Amino acid sequence: MNSERIVIIGGGIIGLAIAIELRLRSFAVTVLSRNFQQAATHVAAGMIAPQAEEIPPSPMLDLCLLSRSLYGDWTSKLERISGRETGYWQCGILAPRFTKPAKIVSQDSAYWLDREAILQKQPGLGDQVVGGWWFPEDSQVDNRRNLAQVLLLAAQNLKVEICEGVEAQKILNRNSQVIGIETNQGVIEGHQYVLATGAWSRELFPLPVYPVKGQMMSVRVPQGHKSLPLKQVVFGDNIYIVPRRDGLIVLGATVEDVGFMPHNTPQGIQSLLSEAIRIYPSLKDFPIEEFWWGYRPATSDQLPILGASPFANLKLALGHYRNGILLAPITAKLIADLVAEEKSEPLLQHFSWQRFADSRKLEKLEI
Repeated sequence: MNSERIVIIGGGIIGLAIAIELRLRSFAVTVLSRNFQQAATHVAAGMIAPQAEEIPPSPMLDLCLLSRSLYGDWTSKLERISGRETGYWQCGILAPRFTKPAKIVSQDSAYWLDREAILQKQPGLGDQVVGGWWFPEDSQVDNRRNLAQVLLLAAQNLKVEICEGVEAQKILNRNSQVIGIETNQGVIEGHQYVLATGAWSRELFPLPVYPVKGQMMSVRVPQGHKSLPLKQVVFGDNIYIVPRRDGLIVLGATVEDVGFMPHNTPQGIQSLLSEAIRIYPSLKDFPIEEFWWGYRPATSDQLPILGASPFANLKLALGHYRNGILLAPITAKLIADLVAEEKSEPLLQHFSWQRFADSRKLEKLEI
């Protein structure tokens, strides 16, 4: 057992993934979680979709592809530790289009299907669909019903100390070192710290992380269907339709810059339904199961903030926006390498907090 205690502020998918990785390296780990149910972990549809998201060639795409390559082994590890399934499904992602691209550029592990071919792949698509892309290596995980609970159970089984209902209020620091976290239940101290507070990060640290609300809903395959009508994710321009193996179908998600405004709205739900039915008309007759909403942690450049901070013993794992589920395995590995071995993967330099214009002010900040 390593005598150093690591305090992780934030108990969503990123915080728990890092906690598990550090615990497997024999560190004592404490996770401070204000409200596990509010984490963005519960909001996303669980797509592992660096290609379907059309991330352009960049360090961000490299990071996402690397994380996708880890996903199978990562979920298998979590399933062994927890004894429960994560809902990881290598189903592929189909991206229908209403207009044919002017030029079809070949991609690795991506194939353009004309209308006849896409209807063979997925019968029942709308009349306006002219074709689409097939991404066989993209996949999904059932984040809300499975992965979130598996992470929590795995952390508990590994004896991670999880402090639920503990709200971090201030990062206490002296001489470029964090000396403790002031919380609603007193000061909590450790040797090293990781900030993984999602959409609420700016309350503790003045980096450009802000909430982007997403509304979601689910429907269910009607009784009488002998097989799943959708056997892969269907990813449109403004909608994704994510089938689960048990017949649940997740529809998401709106993108709303409205701060922490709560609740589902008629306009939000209407937009989900109209876009989903346009792509896959049969959904209009599927029974509605549930509505929910939550907040993605976005940054001003829509890239995550990963790695070192102005404080020598504080690491950052923030701002994953639409890719928190996808990036969990690689974030956990890179941050654990940095904490445990002071090993900084060169890729991390592209996601440094120092890329922001006010970084010089942050270096002298008393927070």
